[in-house]
Amino acid sequence: MKRGGELRGARLAYETWGTPSAARDNAVLILTGLSPGAHAASNAEDPSPGWWEGIVGPGKAIDTDRFFVVCVNSLGSCKGSTGPASIDPATGEPYRLDFPELTLEDVGNAAYELARGLGIERLACLVGCSMGGMSALGYMLHHPGSVRAHVSISTAPQAQPFAIAIRSLQREAIRLDPNWNEGRYDDAHYPEMGMHIARKLGVITYRSAIEWSGRFGRIRLEPDKREEDPFGAEFQIESYLQGHARRFARSFDPNCYLYLSRASDWFDVAEYGHGSIAEGMRRIRLERALVIGVETDILFPLQQQEQIAMGLREAGAEVDFVALDSPQGHDAFLVDIERFGAAIGAFMAKL
Repeated sequence: MKRGGELRGARLAYETWGTPSAARDNAVLILTGLSPGAHAASNAEDPSPGWWEGIVGPGKAIDTDRFFVVCVNSLGSCKGSTGPASIDPATGEPYRLDFPELTLEDVGNAAYELARGLGIERLACLVGCSMGGMSALGYMLHHPGSVRAHVSISTAPQAQPFAIAIRSLQREAIRLDPNWNEGRYDDAHYPEMGMHIARKLGVITYRSAIEWSGRFGRIRLEPDKREEDPFGAEFQIESYLQGHARRFARSFDPNCYLYLSRASDWFDVAEYGHGSIAEGMRRIRLERALVIGVETDILFPLQQQEQIAMGLREAGAEVDFVALDSPQGHDAFLVDIERFGAAIGAFMAKL
């Protein structure tokens, strides 16, 4: 691991679509944001819709009739890959906070080993969304020349103060919940409230003020749907956030959330360029790249997408840069399928 320590017998969960070519040169690897699992799209074994159902599939932007597509669950997550919630083979107990310090470079390196384990020496394309985009940069920094093309979506070459501040508050909410208990919680004593607040903070930054105003305005809940608590939810936006929090709180392990959140703060391409992002980006070796940003994204602002595009271009890649005016903010790549699909599809058609 980059910051010390090691994992033995670590596992990665992944799903695949399509068929590898004889030369195994048609592989597309997808690295996800913090919370999604490897189920990017439906398949024969799991027909339920995936988190990127509108993008991945036969004839879609990432065409599984043409490409062998692999989506991997990040190292450190709790969706099948080894993370703090996994059993430590040395003790027979969950790692919890004994899990080694995790970086997004570790996430990228683990994904690289997965590709090699599948017999893929060079990816046709590496796709990274949000946190997965940072992991993808780590992958390419450590393994130059292992990727032919790259799609970078709503990500960053380094964590900026606003994003660090939000993630710090999310982690604090979890750690201040008495049930967190220094990471030693169980189903009966679970940091539910901390996870609720962390999720609400996240959802607020994943979308834009434009969308919140358009969807909810100042609409109040019907009187019979309001809480009796005088400070309880009164507006529809409050109820919406509560619903998100309830669905998420038990679906993602709190310690895994803490580790991946901190890993996102630590990531910095400038470490590889003597303090310069531009110099760090020059270590990446690519033929082509597509960089997509969203004008309303406050978590990973458009300026950071421009930095990535410029860095890859100066490193010698042919770069397409697309700035979308989607109102959904950071989460637009999950919901504005029409515009993202058109941009990704046009790029993939050229590979």
